[in-house]
Formats: sequence, C-alpha cells, structure tokens
Amino acid sequence: MKKTGTPGQRRDGDDRTAAAGVPAQASADGRTRHEVARLLLEEGPITAAVVAERLGISPTAVRRHLDTLLDGGEAEALDAPRRGPRGRGRPARAFRLTDSGRARFGHAYDDLAVSAVRFLAEHAGPDAVRAFAESRVAALVEPHRDAVTSSAEPASRAEALATALTREGYAASTRQVRTGEQLCQHHCPVAHVAAEFPQLCEAETEAFAKLLGTHVQRLATIARGDTACTTHVPAENPRGMEAPSPDGGNPV
Repeated sequence: MKKTGTPGQRRDGDDRTAAAGVPAQASADGRTRHEVARLLLEEGPITAAVVAERLGISPTAVRRHLDTLLDGGEAEALDAPRRGPRGRGRPARAFRLTDSGRARFGHAYDDLAVSAVRFLAEHAGPDAVRAFAESRVAALVEPHRDAVTSSAEPASRAEALATALTREGYAASTRQVRTGEQLCQHHCPVAHVAAEFPQLCEAETEAFAKLLGTHVQRLATIARGDTACTTHVPAENPRGMEAPSPDGGNPV
C-alpha cells in the first residue's frame, strides 16, 4: 500500500511522565495522541510497533496513547494477521479507530447534515437527493480532473485520484492486487450521511468510473461499517469503454 504521511522526529519527551501535570507537556501529549489517532485513521488496523516506527516515538509512548484511546472508546484492538509459521505467545494486536474516534479525529458531519438531506428527501423527493449527490461529487473531483486524466493507464489514474481525495480529506491510498488496483479511502467526511442515503456512495462510484475511464466496483464502505471505502479498479479497460480526455470531451 502506498503510504500517506511521513515519519516524524523522535520525541523523547513523550516518555517523561513526571511532568504530566505541566500544561506544555499536556499540550505535547495531545498533539502526539492526535498524530497516533490520525495514523490509525489512515492506515489502521496497524500494530503499535508500526505506529512507533512511522511517528519516530518509543513503543512505550505509543502504548500509553493507545491505552488512552481504548479507554475512551475511540479505538479498538483486534488480532493482527500472522505472517509465516505460528509461534508461541499471544498474537500481536492491531488497532483502528471506532466511529467515535473517527468523529473526533476526522472531519465528521454532524446531525445538521443528516437533517438537511432528510428535509430534501421529504420535500423534493429521491430524485433531488440523487441530483444533490451528483452535484456534490462533481464539485469534489472536477478540480482534479487534469491531474487524474493525464495518464491513460487506470492504475496511474487511480493513484492520482487517491492523491486528490487525500487533499479533500479522505485519507486515500492505492494498493496493487492481482487483477488491478484497489483505491482505499480510510476516512469519509460524509459517512454518517451516506449510511442513511446511499445515493452519495453510488454517485461517487459512478464519478470515479468516468474519471478513471474504466468500470469500477465498490467492495466496501465506511458507511456500511467497514474500516475503509474500497473500490476495485481493474488493470485493463473493459471492451468498449474508453478513457475520457483531460478536458472531459472526446475519449483519449
């Protein structure tokens, strides 16, 4: 998987607990905890060792921040996948954010957004919701059309789209699979709205297909309770479907 973000410098101050009551230390702890949480958001489930390596802080400090997130119900732990022969001892644990954690450390929509779309559905009907969803996703992806469509290859377009989505707050990445690429959105700013109005996800998937110039398949969504929104991008264009030109006109 192509990673988003860069490792930070080691912060030895995270290991000092004697100054826990000092405001400066509390502020530093808060900043570091936010970085830990954002890493869980973007790459979870991941182990404490990976978090420590990415952020350049000690495993002890990472465990302390993870314990705080777990105690607050903002993170959860599960057994990490094993690689190689099964050994002795407890399996390693991987961590990811809960819905509560996503709401705090991401950019979650509040009840006002859900209420607004409900009002639209009740007073203007489902076609209006669909039109709103299409308009919203067009505003999201159109500014990045040139960057995404500069390549004729679906895989390169998927990577460029992931970069664009990350800039829009979706913490996206791509990973290569046997049959193509998987576009993974580790955060969805409209997940709570999309859980009730799947038209948002449907419009997004259709827009991705047009922008990438290939049929895509949505495999998972945060709105349905999955850990990421995952879209499969096949390695080859389906027969008869041509990639759009950068200006949105004739196919390339």
